[in-house]
Amino acid sequence: MNALRGIKWPYAVIALLAVAAAAVGLLRPQLLPAAASTSAKKNPGATVLIKQNPPPKLFTDAQIAAVAHQAVTQRAKADALFAQWKLAHGSTRDDKAFAAWAAQQVPAPPSATQRTAELHQIQVLAKTRTAAGKKAATWLELHGKTDIWKLFLHDQRELIPAAQGKAEKTELKAALKLAKTISDQLAAKDKQSAPFVLDPSLRPEKHIKPGAKGPYSYPSRHAARSAAAVTFLGALSPHRAEDYEWMRAEVLYSRLYMAGHLPSDLIAGTLLGDLIGDYELAVSGH
Repeated sequence: MNALRGIKWPYAVIALLAVAAAAVGLLRPQLLPAAASTSAKKNPGATVLIKQNPPPKLFTDAQIAAVAHQAVTQRAKADALFAQWKLAHGSTRDDKAFAAWAAQQVPAPPSATQRTAELHQIQVLAKTRTAAGKKAATWLELHGKTDIWKLFLHDQRELIPAAQGKAEKTELKAALKLAKTISDQLAAKDKQSAPFVLDPSLRPEKHIKPGAKGPYSYPSRHAARSAAAVTFLGALSPHRAEDYEWMRAEVLYSRLYMAGHLPSDLIAGTLLGDLIGDYELAVSGH
């Protein structure tokens, strides 16, 4: 992956959109009714949120390379599985049935022995943390759920008809919501403790009570949402797909870096998210 392409282009987009958001913020009181202005202040969009909290220096390509590769390898598996769903159900939207089916495609959690081995990897990684790394991971954890993906779509929407952009915004939101719903349901069912629960010394500020089992981490919600967004956005704008994959790898690595997830959590979440992205593309006619 080209380091200049992978880093400079996304930062440029974020910076430009932040400036645009600032300009809108200055004009809003004059252009919009008071009620609309008040509502916007209560519910700021992704562009405004990132303008208010711009990204710090993120992780290097070398740091995220392994997790990036693992994420990309899930795509072919997801596409093959989704082909089975589409053959049986076509392109008709049925979120309830799809959610039940998609949950069944996610592998069962790995054995306790494997999770212990993965926990050791996280413990080793934790010893390499720096102040800059923690700052990057905190930003990615906060905005990697939905904001950064909505911001990327905002950039795409600047180049297409308004009605099309509005529809795609709704479709992305639906994919992100479905990713959260299914990953939360699976996590509650499988009850696999997060790394910082298994070893509270990894995140002492979390104040985990003795004997606690949750929060649960399999599959990763961040991974599911990121993969759903990358699959969806990449199909809409193929030339930017590598940039979306770069940002996904940043988000995923941050979850390992701060002991929020084990590698298997991320792999399972990515597979789930890819399935959801394929589904949203199919039912929305893309």
